[in-house]
Amino acid sequence: MPTKIEKDTVSGQDTTGHEWDGVKELNTPLPTWWVYTFYATIAFAVVYCALYPSWPWLTGHTQGLLGYSSRTELTVALADQTKARSKFVDKIRATSLADIRKDPELFNFALAGGRSAFQTNCLQCHGAGGAGSTGFPNLVDDDWIWGGNIDQIYATIDHGIRNADDKSRQSLMPRFGVDGLLTAAQVAAVTDYVLSLSGRAKATPEGAKIWQEQCVACHKADGTGNQELGAPNLADGIWLYGGDRDSLYRTIFYARNGSMPAWGTRLDDATMKMLAIYVHSLGGGR
Repeated sequence: MPTKIEKDTVSGQDTTGHEWDGVKELNTPLPTWWVYTFYATIAFAVVYCALYPSWPWLTGHTQGLLGYSSRTELTVALADQTKARSKFVDKIRATSLADIRKDPELFNFALAGGRSAFQTNCLQCHGAGGAGSTGFPNLVDDDWIWGGNIDQIYATIDHGIRNADDKSRQSLMPRFGVDGLLTAAQVAAVTDYVLSLSGRAKATPEGAKIWQEQCVACHKADGTGNQELGAPNLADGIWLYGGDRDSLYRTIFYARNGSMPAWGTRLDDATMKMLAIYVHSLGGGR
């Protein structure tokens, strides 16, 4: 209950007149510096709310006396960046891939731009480092289905693989088992023959005969493939869809015909050139 205000004998401060179980509350004022700082923050908040967008309305918010907008600031920053990059981008657009590599400054810019474009558009399938995964080619090794020189890489990026683009890379492996071209036993026999190309199984005469009749036209007699046809090398132990016997059997029985977008409909020429240079630089380009 409130009691009379009195002077505390220990601290010398007045009490507030409140007491609980013999404990009296001191009326200790806040430090002057703290009070002025508190008032300053209030003043700052009022000025800030007046100058910048702050108070929401039913259909918007106050615009502020300065008319500031973070979106406008971002737009200006992006425009400045685009302007700074334009001299390089324009030069890349007008320069051949071979000549870009001869200009150290332009080449380094293209590498950086290609890396950025790769992170945005390509890593979802090929991985951050380009190592790929099952069904998505490894861009770091030297095993290329459609060719690994820089112009071939650019063409693949531009037109893609097995899509609606009239210049896309096109190849079609028959569904030997599904379409009844081979029996299950024949598929098994030719699977063993394919494995024998890399020394992992023993070929049978039946498998060799089927190989000659059905596979040599695309993959060649020694199984090294044909990049002009998009026929993979089957003798090097590098596999896109898995190289174990079951995976190979399923590939022959059902076929694998993956697709890649035609980036020429989504990216400009300069970006695709930078992408080609970056992919070529990953280590597997020829």
